[in-house]
Amino acid sequence: MEHTANRADGDIIQDFLSVAALLEEPQLAQLYAYLSQEGEATVQDVMDDLEFAQGTAYSYVNRLVDAGVVDITNDEQPRKYTALEIDLTVTTAAGDREYTITPALIDAVGRRETNADIDTYIDRHGVAGLATALIYAVARERGEVTHRLMAEDLDISPLAAEMILQALRPVVHEHLVCTFRKSAVKT
Repeated sequence: MEHTANRADGDIIQDFLSVAALLEEPQLAQLYAYLSQEGEATVQDVMDDLEFAQGTAYSYVNRLVDAGVVDITNDEQPRKYTALEIDLTVTTAAGDREYTITPALIDAVGRRETNADIDTYIDRHGVAGLATALIYAVARERGEVTHRLMAEDLDISPLAAEMILQALRPVVHEHLVCTFRKSAVKT
């Protein structure tokens, strides 16, 4: 779902709306993140691994296919599905900030229902705030920043910074490992 200059504006708008749906519904985000990490899965895999009811699993998979963020990779039964790569950058109306929506951010949003710290952070700072915290979480894992520096930069308490950094740590590790694996396969 990468964008090029020759794509129709309608396609870009539809892509944005599809991604926005993922950020609004944690279970859709969780399913997208699962398919992104697994590479390929059946609805039965989704039911087993995510503990979704059968109707929910089929409904969500179909919604993601219709949204254009998941593709059917095998038409034979059982069908297999894979997540399409999302790399969408949104600029604020004032033009002062850019946010890149990546599978890692979608994964973090998907954890909202199971992680109280992520849920609270989104309630207080929104998904844009979570995107910023995710950037700090990556930088922290690389040893480039501390929770105190993040707290000072974002004008939040050091405790709040530490809590969200800890909550995002598994997301960062899973996506850094996933990115490393994909780049190792390409070379």
